[in-house]
Amino acid sequence: MSVYEKLKSLGISLPEVAPPAAAFVPYVRTGNLIFVSGHIARKDGKPLAGKLGAEFDTAQGKEAARGIAIELMGTLHAATGDLNKISRIVKFLVLVNSTPAFTEQHLVANGASELFVQVFGERGPHARSAFGVAQIPLGSCVEIELIAELAV
Repeated sequence: MSVYEKLKSLGISLPEVAPPAAAFVPYVRTGNLIFVSGHIARKDGKPLAGKLGAEFDTAQGKEAARGIAIELMGTLHAATGDLNKISRIVKFLVLVNSTPAFTEQHLVANGASELFVQVFGERGPHARSAFGVAQIPLGSCVEIELIAELAV
């Protein structure tokens, strides 16, 4: 099943790439790698602001990460023209805006990781880092960046 058939079966439509809010580009391709800039959690087009362990619980953070994963796929589509050209999702960096006592950043990150595995199959498992941070731009609760590899 193609990536697009899988997305359709999940009821997911890819968004357009949002213009960057600062001095950077949404993605950079070098050789066979695509580096996708960090995408923040949004709801109704606005930053989903708040901290995990205060305003949000783990399940809500996981859902926010899943939403970011969909936006990341939209950016990958814009970068490649065809998500089926992706040979491997290489790495995620997940930043979780959280209270000092919150220790489930890895579970929040699963919201994105699980969706990428579901959509990309054997090309989806990836290396990953998940960190709790004091703040994310615009107060967003989660930010994720990724590296993907294109088929030669």
